[in-house]
Amino acid sequence: MRWAPAVPDQISAAPDRSTLRLALVVGGLVLAVLLGFGLGRLNADGAATTGSPSLAAEHTDPPGIGPHNHGTATGADQGAATEPGGLAVSSAGFTLAPLATEFVANHPGQLRFQVRDVQRRPVTRFAVVHDKPMHLIVVRRDLSGYQHLHPTMAADGTWSVPLTLAEPGVWRAYADFTVVADNGAQTAVTLGTDLVAPGGYQPRSLPGPATSTTVDGFTVGYQGTPQAGATVPLTFRVDGVGGAAPLERYLGAYGHLVALREGDLGYLHVHPEPELVDGQVKFWLTTPGPGRYRLYLDFQVGAAVHTAEFTLTVP
Repeated sequence: MRWAPAVPDQISAAPDRSTLRLALVVGGLVLAVLLGFGLGRLNADGAATTGSPSLAAEHTDPPGIGPHNHGTATGADQGAATEPGGLAVSSAGFTLAPLATEFVANHPGQLRFQVRDVQRRPVTRFAVVHDKPMHLIVVRRDLSGYQHLHPTMAADGTWSVPLTLAEPGVWRAYADFTVVADNGAQTAVTLGTDLVAPGGYQPRSLPGPATSTTVDGFTVGYQGTPQAGATVPLTFRVDGVGGAAPLERYLGAYGHLVALREGDLGYLHVHPEPELVDGQVKFWLTTPGPGRYRLYLDFQVGAAVHTAEFTLTVP
């Protein structure tokens, strides 16, 4: 019997199916890790856009064209808000961080604060809205002592402004601003925080509703009937001794209107039409719900700024 030489098993040039599946799984995992790393870098870069050390250019939203409210939780510039702003210290990924919150009543002090992003870094890029990158509203919780201030920002993102709280009590400070990312995206935000002036607190009763008031020798009245959840025009007329007062532009407009809701102190900052309408300042106001509101109208005559206040009841 002749023995045939043993023939070794042949090895296929193509991998079997199990090997191929294993390779595909490993390759997929590696690709997922690489993609996740890349997206993480992109997200980190996007978050860092708010930390660039400079103020940004003008706000791109044309003020006064139709309803134009700042401070609302949603639809701020379209009059479709469901809630006012300034109710929280954090919103839209930003936090208002005051360096101190206690003041001595009726003594000059200074309010210093930062706006921080989700990584607690100071934000330094803000749009200039109505001539200023930051509008600060301060009012006592009984809606008295209204102040409209404009802080200045240091290179490290710390804002500061002289501030005197005239009477003891708890005061509310609203920071109204628009953050600009490196890609040009703008986010309008209003944040609120409480300030305290220790001492005997004597709250003042809110004046009754009225459509006319006097301030610094001017008679100021408005026409319009706000309705909850609806956008309604309000027109304000300012009269001096000889008739209609010669209104001047203040912060780029003929008037600025802030509305605060009694109780939770919800905030609305309303900008007017760009030009006077029959000699009057016309606003479009959206009140988010029923209640009593305090209106504060800032206007300028003879290079001096005056504030007329009204109480408004929305049924």
